[in-house]
Amino acid sequence: VQLQASGGGLVQAGGSLRLACVASGDALDDYTIGWFRQAPGKEREAVSCIRSTGGRTWYADSVKGRFTISRDGAKNTVHLQMNSLKLEDTAVYYCAADEAGLGIRTSPDEYEYWGQGTQVTVSS
Repeated sequence: VQLQASGGGLVQAGGSLRLACVASGDALDDYTIGWFRQAPGKEREAVSCIRSTGGRTWYADSVKGRFTISRDGAKNTVHLQMNSLKLEDTAVYYCAADEAGLGIRTSPDEYEYWGQGTQVTVSS
């Protein structure tokens, strides 16, 4: 499967962005999908994850209540709706797919496929 992340941009604090992870080559419904982010000088961290079956989701404490992950099977896409953005949300955001699709995955090492990243910049 090939992934392409998009939807990043420059937004003021308190604003919203909607990221999209579009897949080609296979059905995303069969994969656990994760969103990660990496700020300059920091390690890549898990932001959110959605399981392949059952729709179970997970969020990092830092984004809980502000971000929502969802699937659009018809478009073979997973979205990350980001509301009430904060300065500390500034990072490159990546989507990733785990072929096993069996559960929540929060470590980058557990994902086999990665999109190219999209920059999110939150300004004051």
